[in-house]
Amino acid sequence: MSQIEVSGLNKVFRQAVKEPGLSGALKHLIRPQYADKHAVKGIDLKIEEGESVAYVGPNGAGKSTTIKMMCGVLVPTSGQIRVNGIDPYRQRMENAAGIGAVFGQRTQLWWDIPVLESLNLLKDIYEVPSGDFNRNMKAFTELLELDEFLHLSARKLSLGQRMRADLAAALLHDPRIVYLDEPTIGLDVSVKLRIRSFIKQMNREKGTTVMLTTHDLGDIEDLCERLVIIDRGVIIFDGRLKEVKDAFARERTIHLELASPIPDPGRLFRDIPGLAPEEDGPLRLAICFDRFRITASEIVKRVIACAEVIDFHIDEPGIEQIIRQVYEGKLDLNLPEPAYAAGGDRLK
Repeated sequence: MSQIEVSGLNKVFRQAVKEPGLSGALKHLIRPQYADKHAVKGIDLKIEEGESVAYVGPNGAGKSTTIKMMCGVLVPTSGQIRVNGIDPYRQRMENAAGIGAVFGQRTQLWWDIPVLESLNLLKDIYEVPSGDFNRNMKAFTELLELDEFLHLSARKLSLGQRMRADLAAALLHDPRIVYLDEPTIGLDVSVKLRIRSFIKQMNREKGTTVMLTTHDLGDIEDLCERLVIIDRGVIIFDGRLKEVKDAFARERTIHLELASPIPDPGRLFRDIPGLAPEEDGPLRLAICFDRFRITASEIVKRVIACAEVIDFHIDEPGIEQIIRQVYEGKLDLNLPEPAYAAGGDRLK
């Protein structure tokens, strides 16, 4: 059995339909009208122990609703969820003992007491043995640099400090699964890097399963190996992040440093429409190419035939363009067959 199993999951919210103003309120009181909002529609999903999964989609797609049902906070309208072998909404206490959760715009710290006291309260709530608590606190303090604000109350923390403290609180009891809902929202670059490093270390060293929902594409690329895309309550793609990038991130840029200049370098690629080298000085070329039409090795071969290449490197595409196209409905997520260049070389 997978660590998380979701089958035919649906969540429908009943929303009141009212006209504006006092007259609308009175009409609704006498003759109420409602509309059903389908937040999640028939989701099937399996996540294995130790996986790091990005669960992404546009605003209102159903990401947070799914996470809340997995946490046992919301009850599904229909369908089944099994987390660590139990029903999270029927066995909330057992489920809470095996999971951790960080919601970027909410905190589980007590607002008016020092952070260290909040963590001690959580120790008692989760019945964490003193030895495990001290060991985890030492590791978290080093990795997240908690020393500077453990004595402060949560209301006095900056956003970055609060997020670091919330991560420590979520992982204090060594949960097998951690749900991260926008964990780096609004944070500066240095804090983001520290949090990402901490999450990766927990996943690598303790085998903690990570399920991440975020709009920060840097989080996705840095933390996750698997990508699940949800839109309008329906999962439209589930696969390895590398496979998605290989299939849909077509354009790459190769930068070459030459020993001698090439007169009219564009003539080398006249048989490939749209491929035009850009010169960054007489001895540097930058060539943006579609890897489904020509390989990097073919480009290098053509340049070497005219000049000595001292060095080169390739800028790989990011996930940002793919996600944006999915959000805009411009991308068909049926993975294409690999294309081949002239000569039979598989494009890479």
